[in-house]
Amino acid sequence: MSETASLPVADVNAKASPRVLDGVKIAAEIKAEVAEEVKRAVAAGYTPGLAVVLVGNVAASQIYVRSKVKTCAELGIYSEMHTPDESVTTEELLKLVEELNARPEIDGILIQLPLPKHVDTQRLLDAVHASKDVDGFHPLNAGRLMNGTDPKDLLAPCTPAGIMEVLQRSGIPVAGANAVVVGRSNIVGKPAAAMLINASATVTVCHSRTKDLAKFTREADILVAAIGRPGFVTADMVKPGATLIDVGINRLTDDAEVHQFFPEGHPDRETRLEGFAKRNSTVIGDIEPAAFLKSGAYTPVPGGVGALTIAMLMSNTVKAARMRRGK
Repeated sequence: MSETASLPVADVNAKASPRVLDGVKIAAEIKAEVAEEVKRAVAAGYTPGLAVVLVGNVAASQIYVRSKVKTCAELGIYSEMHTPDESVTTEELLKLVEELNARPEIDGILIQLPLPKHVDTQRLLDAVHASKDVDGFHPLNAGRLMNGTDPKDLLAPCTPAGIMEVLQRSGIPVAGANAVVVGRSNIVGKPAAAMLINASATVTVCHSRTKDLAKFTREADILVAAIGRPGFVTADMVKPGATLIDVGINRLTDDAEVHQFFPEGHPDRETRLEGFAKRNSTVIGDIEPAAFLKSGAYTPVPGGVGALTIAMLMSNTVKAARMRRGK
């Protein structure tokens, strides 16, 4: 993490302003399309249905789940919540998943992560039938992604799918581009790399132990940061004019850090400092804010990729309903 922005803010201000890739706007477009698909489904005699399993009382998970259920209602998707106590066993959860797998009106099953430590998470995720795996985590769906299955016939992980929607709907050239993904998780990094490869990008996957990481990131036409560390990718690691896709959501609660990431002259400094004074926190991504000023286009944090995740979950639920019925 750099002490100050690697590229002086004054130098960047003289350049053309980068394009902001508005995730909120794109998510709204996708939700509107999903709502129309739901109307067609209802006219055809069925209503897409989503079951969410929320274990325990993790505050952040409860917020995410409420948002998902609310969005289902807005779009006309049937939803139901299952809230086992934190003491629930793996076997009890497997029984619940088995029951949901067997119910024809349930098209998608989402198990909210993280689960309590005593629960065998992978065993539970694998138990969700691949046809109802709207998170795209089942080995069968992961294999289909790696095999290059047409996206319209695939349940893919929601956040990487959202990344691809941002790129495609924003007219960012992917075929032939040098793409670097920083992060190798099964939820974002690996599937994002596979999707970019399937879209004919030349892809390099890096991570926290990559030697001379900046050597790779400076060559990226498209740089995806999904490593979970605030400002990990600094401005001097970015190719001028690159498209920056920031997946990170990191909450800063230290005043010194806020001043570090938004130094004198940064266009967002005053807004961020005012927000921090009111809430004692602010959110940044895995890319140093100064790097955005150097880019050709970028997803902001907040308001970028994060806004797409729920929209893609809704899209996957309707897609699962359609595929299960052979529509």
